[in-house]
Amino acid sequence: METFQKPLTQEEEAGYIRLLRHGSPEEAERAQKTLVERNLRLVVHIVKKYQNADEDMEDFISIGCIGLIKAIRTFDEKKGRLATYACRCIENELLMFLRGKKKSSREVSLFEPIGQDKEGNEIHLVDVIEQNQPDIIESMELTGNIRRLLALMDVSLTERERRIIIMRYGLYGNREVTQNEIGEALGISRSYVSRIEKKALSKLRERFEKE
Repeated sequence: METFQKPLTQEEEAGYIRLLRHGSPEEAERAQKTLVERNLRLVVHIVKKYQNADEDMEDFISIGCIGLIKAIRTFDEKKGRLATYACRCIENELLMFLRGKKKSSREVSLFEPIGQDKEGNEIHLVDVIEQNQPDIIESMELTGNIRRLLALMDVSLTERERRIIIMRYGLYGNREVTQNEIGEALGISRSYVSRIEKKALSKLRERFEKE
């Protein structure tokens, strides 16, 4: 089982961030090293989600560490804790790595000849495979974005706004309902439901893009 150094407290983290930004080169280097070591558990935790991918886990951890270092260097301490920001950076780095490997693999294999047709023309793999297969990487990105939106709903919306969005779009396994049905359930008009829905979606979009 992996053993990791104890996570930094918020005060410790803020101190190392200050040294990284404003300390001497030696202090900045030590601060970055400490921040990486104390957040390494995040890399391993996220990499575990990709255990079924046909890649070496050590490669994944190395790529994840690159994302962690980028997060440490670009983190704005005014926007919360480093761990939250680092998780997104680590996952983004892994997804870019997978996307690049996928593109490279296609360039190498899909256009290689695999035979000839009746007229003697070369047949390539890209000619015979289905082009509308689901994109696993895009699916993973969508899943991640959905998780982010659900989390943002809890911190960005009022209780009424949150309830209307859940009912309107059938979140958490509920059935999608119309604005009229929501209005009847909440005792308000359909047009008022529509205004609340638009306002809630606007708040979510703004918060999502900002983060």
